[in-house]
Amino acid sequence: MKIVVLDGYTENPGDLRWEPLAALGDLTVYDRTDEALIASRIGDAEIAVTNKTPISKATLDACPGLKFIAVLATGYNVVDVAYAREKGIPVSNVPDYGARAVSQFAIALLLEICHHIGHHSDTVHAGKWTACQDWCYWDYPLIELAGKTYGLLGCGNIGTHTAAIASALGMHVIAHARSRRPEAEALGVEFVDLDGLFARSDVLGLQMPLAPFNTGIINKENIAKMKDGVIIINNSRGQMIVDQDLADALNSGKVAAAGLDVVSEEPIRADSPLLTAKNCIITPHMSWGAKESRQRIMDATVENVKAFLAGSPMHVVNG
Repeated sequence: MKIVVLDGYTENPGDLRWEPLAALGDLTVYDRTDEALIASRIGDAEIAVTNKTPISKATLDACPGLKFIAVLATGYNVVDVAYAREKGIPVSNVPDYGARAVSQFAIALLLEICHHIGHHSDTVHAGKWTACQDWCYWDYPLIELAGKTYGLLGCGNIGTHTAAIASALGMHVIAHARSRRPEAEALGVEFVDLDGLFARSDVLGLQMPLAPFNTGIINKENIAKMKDGVIIINNSRGQMIVDQDLADALNSGKVAAAGLDVVSEEPIRADSPLLTAKNCIITPHMSWGAKESRQRIMDATVENVKAFLAGSPMHVVNG
């Protein structure tokens, strides 16, 4: 059984082990795969493992020996899952591996906006405090979160963990989600309609998988419904935000600040309007990257492959 990993570097830059997967077949691991090479690298392999390398209809047609696709992530929009189903190819993902790490990162983005800790540390190292006439200073307004409203667009595993942290900071949490999780309700999360979420949130966090209804949902029309000075946090999917509309709102002050770990096109384009927007913190899609989270991805992917080989594939997203 031939197994090909198309883009293994981000999952395992050298601190994890591929050996458990290699024990299941003839394994080839590529750090990265350009689009023109995808079909040839899969070749006659029966199992393809991908993180963000797309597996399209054309690739599926070009690789008739392919029998199973394992995605090294929760999101699986890089695979044409409908066509894979037509061809009888199950696609499995890793449904829950980093909820705590991703929620922790969402709050880290928010706290950086509230305090600009990195900036102030840099100024101290550059000598500004040494030269200061006063015993303290701050270059940005400092924000206390207690008593403010954290609004969640989406309240699944990640959203629920985010709600727990926000609640511990003294925030009231509201959410708009496709379903109400008992764990979130037990935390006191108030579920609201979409316009209510936009109107009431002091902080709006995006914690929902990408879907047709939420693609481009943070646009100028919906931003206009939000409070003046709202803070937007997104470490979910960049395509939920219309980049130019958010940049315009940041530059006008309608949106006070944004903390983004994802953007609509990744890596970020050099001409992205978000790079020059006011009060916009951008990190390189790293929320998921804690070693503990990546180890869970590795372990779950091995189990997904084992289940397929045993004839009972699990975590199938196109069944």
